[in-house]
Amino acid sequence: MVSTASKDMVARLQAALGYGGIGDLPFLAADATAGSETELQTAVIGPRERVDLPRTVMASRYVQGLKRRAATGEYPARVLERLEAVLEPGPGEVWENSWVRVPMARLSAVARKVLDADLAADKSALHGPRRSDSADFFVEEAGETWLRIPVSYLLKLSLAQAMDGPLRGEAHVARRLFPLFSNDNTSPETVSFAPLPCHEGGLAVARETCMRQLLCEVLVECANHALGLEASGQRVVVYASPLPPWRQKALNALVPDAFYRELFVNPCLSGWERGEEKKAYMHLCHETLSRSQLNALGKLREAGLLNRNLVVLPNTSSTCLANNGIHVSLGSRRLSALLASGGLGPAEEKWAADLVVKIVEHFLPLFVGVYSAAPYRLGFADFHPETALGFLPHELDFTHLRMLWRRWKKKARLKILGRPITPFGPPALDRTLARIFGLRGDHVPDFRLVDYMTCLMSTHEAACLDGSLGSDERLKAELAAHGVFHAAMSTYLLYKPRLFSRMGFSGFEGRFYSLFPSYGEDMARAVDMQLVLTAVAWWMVLSRRVDHGAIPDAPTWESERRQAFFAMALEVPTVFVRHDSPNRLLTDLVGRAARLRPSRRYPGYTRVRLPELRAALVDFLEETEAACVVEAMGAQPVLADLRRRLEHPEARAASRLTDRVLARLGARSPLEVDAETFNRAAEACYREELRVEHLVEALDFLEATCRRMGLGLPDGRAVDWVAQKAREALRQHGRIPQDICRQLLPVLVAVTVWNPAAKECRHAA
Repeated sequence: MVSTASKDMVARLQAALGYGGIGDLPFLAADATAGSETELQTAVIGPRERVDLPRTVMASRYVQGLKRRAATGEYPARVLERLEAVLEPGPGEVWENSWVRVPMARLSAVARKVLDADLAADKSALHGPRRSDSADFFVEEAGETWLRIPVSYLLKLSLAQAMDGPLRGEAHVARRLFPLFSNDNTSPETVSFAPLPCHEGGLAVARETCMRQLLCEVLVECANHALGLEASGQRVVVYASPLPPWRQKALNALVPDAFYRELFVNPCLSGWERGEEKKAYMHLCHETLSRSQLNALGKLREAGLLNRNLVVLPNTSSTCLANNGIHVSLGSRRLSALLASGGLGPAEEKWAADLVVKIVEHFLPLFVGVYSAAPYRLGFADFHPETALGFLPHELDFTHLRMLWRRWKKKARLKILGRPITPFGPPALDRTLARIFGLRGDHVPDFRLVDYMTCLMSTHEAACLDGSLGSDERLKAELAAHGVFHAAMSTYLLYKPRLFSRMGFSGFEGRFYSLFPSYGEDMARAVDMQLVLTAVAWWMVLSRRVDHGAIPDAPTWESERRQAFFAMALEVPTVFVRHDSPNRLLTDLVGRAARLRPSRRYPGYTRVRLPELRAALVDFLEETEAACVVEAMGAQPVLADLRRRLEHPEARAASRLTDRVLARLGARSPLEVDAETFNRAAEACYREELRVEHLVEALDFLEATCRRMGLGLPDGRAVDWVAQKAREALRQHGRIPQDICRQLLPVLVAVTVWNPAAKECRHAA
């Protein structure tokens, strides 16, 4: 039954859109735009005595204090020994997320001018005071001044340096790209230069995202040479990698949280008018989420999941903000125009957007591990609920959390002589038990979705997605009172409304993507599927098939619809849904699944196998009235591709990424090797083989785009020639030579700025 208030709201939406049928839906291909935000991993390769991270740690007041206290017997020497062990160079001398040191003498006039502007406390007042932390970015060494910066800022500085070199003739064009380079809490972050129309489907945004990674690669290679990095023993690489690196997690366990933030949280030199304010916000995010992870202990205790004698506490500092992903935003030109003209109001937009998000959330299990993934290996000793469950205590209610934890332990075969067991805490004891009883732990397809707070769960007092204006702000204030979140932080949701009043466009942001094995094969199809589901959800709203009453906002029912998403991230095979669930959309979807049966363990619940649930979700899109929307979008191949991936596990992103790591290790299964070996091999695989494949794919896209644009090299030759040289060098040596980079850079800048597809869109997506 649709309420009278809902009928009135839908009527206003229909009138504003001139809705008379499926052809009038927003987010159809002709109406939709797309853009992406990419978080990349960085590493500096070089000897320990030349790279900033180990030098900064060992020269810090913290380590010097440890040495003094260890020498006098005030503090155990083993802490210092463990820190030294973590900072051992290891194979390849790779230092993830290290800053770099650039000789100031190497900076060109343009680069110096850009740096001076970015050190201003307020960039709108360049002749005003500098940032109060400006001195932190300079060090003196052997009578020479060096600039200390994160790689996120190096990208922008390298672009500025090139404006006195290969981009001298296009300096005014290159300058337009400065806002493209920003930063995440730890990693470099780049955003689409302009929104792209979706008449080509997801391929346009996948192509643009991939070429943006190539632009970052070329800029760091230019910096390695022109800014003297390689000459001073520092070679920078950038690549896609979804999880915090092993060394960063190990350091986090050994150093205070304030020192961790000094080492890894971004200073926000680029992309913000008042960088120090943004830096303070980044520190606030880290402090809040670190505290939130500790506060999860209370919820675990209430759920009865903690060991009676708790041994392992979560760290007071969290590495969760070092998880990297790609966010894909979709915009509607029609909705944005209506909101700009006053033909549609913010109340109607919020009501509809919240409902669309709730509908789409039911279908998100279709994405997990299928298009993107973050494979991760956990050993037996990692199965402490207070650490393994990450932020899930804040995202699921205690009932679903207990169910998920029990089923995950069963999947991981955590039993001794038929009795369930979890680790005791002392590492030596856990290792002994694991060795004697063959307790190998588990392998999961997308640990990033558990290790990072992906969404905020509503409370009984405040619901984030109830359709009312300001509901998300009320929830944040409520969660802040409980130490779970901070009211100043942006709302975390799996599928986030992008409201016109805040963003200047009306749309949605998908924040559930981790690592794509291929941009063209995986990201493009994922964006297509995101677009289909958004259009279908709008059809369900405008056709009055679903209203807010059909998807309740109470925490229990919000958790019930999200549990399958997190279960898929852990590859737990079953979830449980109440027989009398008031979520009518969920019961409709679950009722279409095969092999349902009442749960013997949980009376009043239906046992739902996730493979059958995912098949039922595709059936709903293909066999109900929703199929008309799919047909109107010409999206039947998108669903056919999805069904192929679901029916053939080897075609899924998680399987393909895992197989790459196993091939590197010469193993047949992730459980054949210990957790650290698998996870470090995955990091190396992403940094080396997958990085090369992504860049080769980007070169293919660049060639095709230049042919469409009629764009060639500055000397008049076709781009194909230099692209082929770059491909050969990547496959043979894993990097692009300097002379090729200098030729590619003007072309990449031109393609980014003058992309003809982007010119069709005028609002930001």
